Amino acid sequence: MASGAGLGRRTRAVDDDALKHARRTRQYAGGAALRAPAPPHPDLEPAVTDSRDLPDLTTFEGVLFDLDGVLTPTAEVHMRAWKEMFDELFAAWRIEPAYTDRDYFEYVDGKKRYDGVASLLRSRDVEVPWGDPSDDPSEDTVCGVGNRKNVVFSRILRSEGIQPYPGSIALLDLLQAAGTPIAVVSSSKNAVEVLEAAGIRDRFPVVMDGVVAERDHLASKPAPDVFAEAARMLGVDPARSAAVEDALSGVRSAAAAGYAVVVGVDRGVGADDLAAAGATVVVDDLAAFVD
Repeated sequence: MASGAGLGRRTRAVDDDALKHARRTRQYAGGAALRAPAPPHPDLEPAVTDSRDLPDLTTFEGVLFDLDGVLTPTAEVHMRAWKEMFDELFAAWRIEPAYTDRDYFEYVDGKKRYDGVASLLRSRDVEVPWGDPSDDPSEDTVCGVGNRKNVVFSRILRSEGIQPYPGSIALLDLLQAAGTPIAVVSSSKNAVEVLEAAGIRDRFPVVMDGVVAERDHLASKPAPDVFAEAARMLGVDPARSAAVEDALSGVRSAAAAGYAVVVGVDRGVGADDLAAAGATVVVDDLAAFVD
């Protein structure tokens, strides 16, 4: 079990000195780097600490998780769905340069679906009407294009199913045994569908997703709105809670919302980029907090 300097093990109080320390430091564990906010000298290697130096997440008021790429490998399904849809769209509209995985991380990952579409199209100097969420997937609007992607995503999810990451389940088990409140903070409108498919919906009393964000007119990640509102819904103080994210926009959102610790899970974005976005701890799997 990982423990943090100054954080009492399995206590419900969060030590203020530990929180200050967590905000100042950047840790390296399970293949990820711990940096100060300023860019490091290119010749310097990041500090490396034993995974036992990771904060004990059971001591925080709450732990709030992104879904895709953090709890379930649905980030891969989303990536495939976006690529299939954008490849067809770019070919039909003769948009250049071609869509790449880097486009996904830069313009789409972690954002609400329609915001991601608009952001990506703007990167190619393409503007189309916003439309309405009820638009048919065939319509050439931001909402219509976003709905095309959802058709592809739902098809893949139904045909292949989804299993949660074992390390993430181990951490959820640990937190629930300690009585630590947990929630999901996802930009996806498919969050409940994914949680049910993965068999973990009943673990989360609070699910802040794209449906709730649209209903309540909350700004998409990287704005702090969804993480701030999710903490309110869970009844915890962000300044005494931890957020877990794998997307740059999500890390920025949680950091802007004032979370004491922002855990970046490096599923391919890159430890340096996650740390630069505001992650205080970066790991390559949440099992690092349990081992």
